[in-house]
Amino acid sequence: MAPAHYDELETRDPRERERAQLARLVESLARAKTAPAWARRLDGLDPKSVVGRAGLAKLPLLRKTELPALQKADPPFGGFNVTPPGRARRLMMSPGPIFEPEREAEDGYGTARALFACGFRPGDIVHNAFSYHLTPGAFIFESGLHALGCATIPGGIGNTEQQLDAIAHFKPPGYAGTPDFLKALLDAAGKSGKDASSLKRALVSGAALPASLRQELGARGVDVLQCYAIAEVGVIAYETAAPDGMVVNEHVIVEIVRPGTGDPVPEGDVGEVVVTSFDPDYPMIRLATGDLSAVLAGRSPCGRTNMRIKGWMGRADQTTKVKGMFVHPGQVAEIGRLHRELGRLRLVVTRAGEQDVMTLMAESAPALAQALEATIRTVCKVGGKVEFAKPGSLPNDGKVIDDVRKYT
Repeated sequence: MAPAHYDELETRDPRERERAQLARLVESLARAKTAPAWARRLDGLDPKSVVGRAGLAKLPLLRKTELPALQKADPPFGGFNVTPPGRARRLMMSPGPIFEPEREAEDGYGTARALFACGFRPGDIVHNAFSYHLTPGAFIFESGLHALGCATIPGGIGNTEQQLDAIAHFKPPGYAGTPDFLKALLDAAGKSGKDASSLKRALVSGAALPASLRQELGARGVDVLQCYAIAEVGVIAYETAAPDGMVVNEHVIVEIVRPGTGDPVPEGDVGEVVVTSFDPDYPMIRLATGDLSAVLAGRSPCGRTNMRIKGWMGRADQTTKVKGMFVHPGQVAEIGRLHRELGRLRLVVTRAGEQDVMTLMAESAPALAQALEATIRTVCKVGGKVEFAKPGSLPNDGKVIDDVRKYT
């Protein structure tokens, strides 16, 4: 049997949960104020004065988009870490770049609940196809798998043939990674004749899961659920067997606010996801993620009683995620600075063959195509195509990233 706290707490009285979380919030605020950046942002605040969600909503937002500049000014973590970096298990880097300390606590990212809801159980073997190179994704999922009592195959990304050899040998029933790479593995297995038939369930994150891709993977024998996670706090919300939104995790408080403000919106309205964690080493207080979602009314049909959200519904800003990697407007500007002969630029993100496709529209001559494609990969950490337009032909609307993917 799995440890009870990965499932039973989710069915308790939501009023009891709220009281417990708000008590933890007061403790977390007091501890956070021992870190220099939080001491400045929360100057004059008596943590005991923060009463309920209304009190939380009065605290300032920390925007995720601010973190790269704050960390550059005060390395390595912008002064938001309570515990010194030398005492972290790992020091990691997400695209942005944003630097992260690894959580020390068992299942500090709250991944085990999402895995349990997906059907993973102690003794399962799980192929972990998140990157183990610098970025936190693999360790976020591995920490939950180990807490749940599962063995992991550290597949990482790339080396598809080697990964298929490991899958054929160990026969894992589970997969963790992006949905796009799961499809790529199954496609490669079909072409090579290597056996990937052991894969029966998957918890995916880091990229969109359109209904068409979920259906395709299901038809190929893999039941897929997704979770919504960020490096700073871990799994914010996750799907369950009841196909109706995502259940918010126990180790965070989620607010939905009007984009550009910190004001909570009425239940059901679309707004920006703001998350507060209780991590003792690297607390996050009202972190504005830049992602859009909305609260779903009522309880999940699966019996879990925590708040539900609709899941990821787009970005409150132009930052987007391509093949599991964030791409920022500042990166498009950097491409322009490296190629000053270019005119206006517009990065268009689409889907083709159930894969993300990124195309840089550039007002310039086609002779630059090869150099630009190399620069895109260097700056954005993900490959993209280049198409050229006549000078003055791209829209003058201030948009530098145009995400036109359809998920339904």
